[in-house]
Formats: sequence, C-alpha cells, structure tokens
Amino acid sequence: MATILGVVAPVFAIVAFGWLAASRRMIDEAGFRGLNSFTFNIAAPALLFAGGTSPHQGGGFAAVLYFAASVLVFALGVLIARRGLAKDLGAASLFALNAAFGNTVMMGIPLVVAAYGEAGLVILISILALHSMVLLSLATVVAEIGLNASASWPRVLRATVLGVARNPVVVTVFVAFIWHMLDLPVPGPMRRTLELLGAAAPGTALFCLGASLTGFHLAGALREVAWLTVLKLLVMPALVWGICRFAGLGALETAVAGTTAALPTGANAFLLARRYAIGAEASGATVLASTLVSVLTLTVVLAWFQG
Repeated sequence: MATILGVVAPVFAIVAFGWLAASRRMIDEAGFRGLNSFTFNIAAPALLFAGGTSPHQGGGFAAVLYFAASVLVFALGVLIARRGLAKDLGAASLFALNAAFGNTVMMGIPLVVAAYGEAGLVILISILALHSMVLLSLATVVAEIGLNASASWPRVLRATVLGVARNPVVVTVFVAFIWHMLDLPVPGPMRRTLELLGAAAPGTALFCLGASLTGFHLAGALREVAWLTVLKLLVMPALVWGICRFAGLGALETAVAGTTAALPTGANAFLLARRYAIGAEASGATVLASTLVSVLTLTVVLAWFQG
C-alpha cells in the first residue's frame, strides 16, 4: 500500500497545489492559459513523440479492447439517459460521452508513467491514438443526428475531421506511429530535446488540471452526476478489465488499459457539451466529482493491478 500511495499521493498533491494556486490567485488566469497551452501543444506532444519513436512492441490489441469497452459504456450511457432520464438523443449522446471519455492526457500520462514507467507509456500511446478521434467523433455524430435528423453528413464529417486535425496530441501520436513504422532515426540531440520538454508535461499537466477544477461546481444535476461518476469510475474499468482478461491480454497491457479506463471524466466532454449548449453544467460537475472520487478509486485500481 505504501508503494501505491507513493504513486497516487504525489499526483493528487500536484492537482491540489494547482487548485490552491488558482483559487488564491497566486497565478492569474492568463498565466494558467499559457501553462495549459505549453503543456497541451508542446510538452505533452514532445513526451509522446519521444515515447512513440522509441523501440517498442505491443499496445495495439489493448487499444482495440479498450475502445470496444468504451463504445459499450457509451451505448449504456445513451440508454440510461433515454430511458431513465428521459433525454432526447442529442442530449443523451453528450451525457454518455461523460461516462466514456477519460482524462487521458492531463492525468493519464503522469499516472501511467509513475505507475508503469516507459513500458506503460508505450501502451497508453496506442490508446491515445484513437481516444479523442473515436469518442468525440462518435458523440458528435450521434448528437448531430439527434439534434437535427436532416443534418448534412458532409458538415458532420468536416467538423469531426477538423476537430481531430486540430488536436496536437492526436496528430503527434499519428506522426510518431508513422515515424516508427518507417523505422526513421531520431537524432540524439533531437531526442534529448524532446525528452527535456516532455519531462515538464506530467507536472504541469496535473497543476493545470487542479487549476481548471476551480471553474466547476457540484450544485445541480446531482442525479446525473451520480450516474456518470459510477459509470466512469466503476463500470468502465470493470468492463475493460473483464474484456482484457477474457481476451487473454498480458498483465501490463491489462493494467494500463484498466488504469486508463478508471481515469475521471476529461474536460473535452465538458467543452463539447458547452459547444452544443446542452448539459454543460452536469458535465462540468461530473469532471469535478469524478476527479475527487478518483482519489479513492484509482488507489484501489492501482493496488489491484500492482498487487
């Protein structure tokens, strides 16, 4: 347990420091915007490119199983929203995204690196390659169908492709994958530069995550938040673990996929809800609630996989 706390405690301590710095105005909003941009556009891509172009094997099958479970959780979320909460299809899609879309960059990268090292990061990269593309695209398409049955498919496709193309993390993962497949060399000075930049990603990502939590509130939509938190932190990791075990996946790949599945809801789900002006309050509250509860659930998940 001391080993598990040694991984989890520093992660959430940095999140807490970020929240404190933002709430006490130790760093202003413009400063946090700059830190967030640096992390998402430079440091995290550098870390992922360095990891993706290092000699490695595996991770692809884990990503396939992970997204099989993600789609099942998304479908379950839509069903609950439609049948249990009487939402229309557009709102149900955005509700379900909160149950399936995890915080794989801001929290996933630091946690997986701390718990499983470079080998775990390689597996996570395979999941990251499809995470935003699959889940955000799925939610967008279903939402568009629900909100406007006569929606133009070219418009939906264009919005999806542009959204993916503008995501530096997704683009970097694909470039690293092609680079690795072509067996192109990474010169020593270039790799060292990437490693130095990438080393800043885990800490700054967690710090910025903590700051972002000051903008979310738990008031209102508590029933929805409870449903979503259970789906994201309990149902999804259990389903990913079960599918991985049934498929005979290796221990490390199962652990990384299961840990990634247990991450709290990512802020991109909130951003999409705000874009459609549907369920944004519940989505923001879910980001906050699931992050707070994940202090306990991630400790249990890591103890399970490392025990």
